[in-house]
Amino acid sequence: MKITVLTLFPEMFAPLDASIVGRARAEGKFFLEIKNIRDYTEDKHLKCDDYPFGGGAGMVMMAQPVGSAIEAVDPDHRARRIYLSPKGAPLKQEKVVALAQEEHLVLLCGHYEGVDQRAIDLFIDEEISIGDYVLTGGELPAMVLCDSVVRYLDGVLAPASLVQESFSDGLLEYPHYTRPVEYRGIAVPEVLRSGNHAEIDRWRREQSLALTAKHRPDLLKED
Repeated sequence: MKITVLTLFPEMFAPLDASIVGRARAEGKFFLEIKNIRDYTEDKHLKCDDYPFGGGAGMVMMAQPVGSAIEAVDPDHRARRIYLSPKGAPLKQEKVVALAQEEHLVLLCGHYEGVDQRAIDLFIDEEISIGDYVLTGGELPAMVLCDSVVRYLDGVLAPASLVQESFSDGLLEYPHYTRPVEYRGIAVPEVLRSGNHAEIDRWRREQSLALTAKHRPDLLKED
């Protein structure tokens, strides 16, 4: 897979060189390129934003540099072009799994008050949001999307790691424990030390249901 990120602030993406995503990138499990939108502006001062028509606070990213950047990195429109936006559809696990099947993702990071609507209408396939709140730009959402998608690429994680985790079956994940057996008076549940895998599976299912009912009852309603 290839992931292309279009941003005004390329330096923000250094964290993608760390941890599991960084290792996957170093091992060639996916190719990541970060493109500075300013490199594609036709303005001699490298300007990429201007005041909004109709007035209002803040600045708006101009259509020309955004459109030119997208056309440069995906001239034949073979990639899935995504604009990270609070107006987008919520990012859910099934979307992550679907995006992991794509050969090329182009992620547009907005900034300031947003992006000229014409650039979105002409060059974007879908808008995605990571939550019902507003950030200063699309860089953090782009990193969230990259991290969630890369986990599903072949060879990045052991397949078993992707089976029993939050949202994999519509529920939150059960609690985890490791050594020592007792910590500050709290012991690891005996069933997890029993060696009875049927009982362990039953306990984990019960815990997942209980945690989901407590923290995310909306997930149970969707079922």
